Amino acid sequence: MSATKLGARLWTRLRRFSPLSPRPASAARAVVLVALLTWALLTPSFLSIPSLTALLTTASVVGCVAAGMTFITISGNIMSFALGVTAASSAVVFVRMLNVFGLGPALIGTLIFGGVITGCQGLIIGWLRANPIIVSIAANVFIFGFASWLTGNESVNAGPNTGVQFMKGTIAGVPIEFLIFLALIAIGQFILKLTVFGRNLLLIGSGLPTAEVLGIPIARTVALAYFWAGMFAATSGALLVIRYAQGNMSFAVQYDYDAIAAVLVGGTPIGGGDGSMLRTLVGVIAIGIIQVVLLLYGLEEEWRYLVTGIVVLLVVVLYSGRRG
Repeated sequence: MSATKLGARLWTRLRRFSPLSPRPASAARAVVLVALLTWALLTPSFLSIPSLTALLTTASVVGCVAAGMTFITISGNIMSFALGVTAASSAVVFVRMLNVFGLGPALIGTLIFGGVITGCQGLIIGWLRANPIIVSIAANVFIFGFASWLTGNESVNAGPNTGVQFMKGTIAGVPIEFLIFLALIAIGQFILKLTVFGRNLLLIGSGLPTAEVLGIPIARTVALAYFWAGMFAATSGALLVIRYAQGNMSFAVQYDYDAIAAVLVGGTPIGGGDGSMLRTLVGVIAIGIIQVVLLLYGLEEEWRYLVTGIVVLLVVVLYSGRRG
């Protein structure tokens, strides 16, 4: 392939991934989201303060994992089944460090912990071209087993004067947890759209052979995508500690599935190469609405998972092969 053709191809892709590129919403997704919103508004008590607060707080902890999952899906590595356990183990690490070092060092250490253990998975996947699903399943089992052994499968409680109580409050009626989540979405959007790493990640997800020809550092970029995913998941673990004042390996067990659902419902294609944090934000809110509405109708947890799965399947079928 000539240099001229390579340059033209790269320019075309970069224009397509520009933050200014027009991306009109798909009619199919619009119909699904409007129907979902209408269903929610017709549900008694949905607009009550407790219901909306539950929606925002639930969206926050799941949303941080979903934002991390977005990096992985865009990279073309489909999804990870180890981000939920990363959030849970990060909660334990956060509590341990919080009780000894205080809030600031505990937060920094927890973010580094989440980034490193997930980044190592990305390095294996990017360098050895290992199957991302198999690697994440192996990491899930290893992290859960090792952390459960260290903690004796018991909760680790935060001390009474650790400085996290103020983060349970609200600002202008909005939970601080949700504001932290929105800040992560903004950071993630900036990384994806306005950095060289973000453009490289989109190109890798769009076509690995083309990315290799263009000289993009595959292993480093994939490892960094997983590193960011781990840091975002670790933030979810810290939020869980703020909410419950303890860390436990049972936390966030099902968050991988909710995060995957949010990413897909938001419109990021399973094959990678496209997507954004703003789409994931929409997907997180949509999944949160489904769960809150079903809870208001008194349905058990297994029914909530069933309906969420049906919605995801519907969106995948409607969006099969689409990029809108």
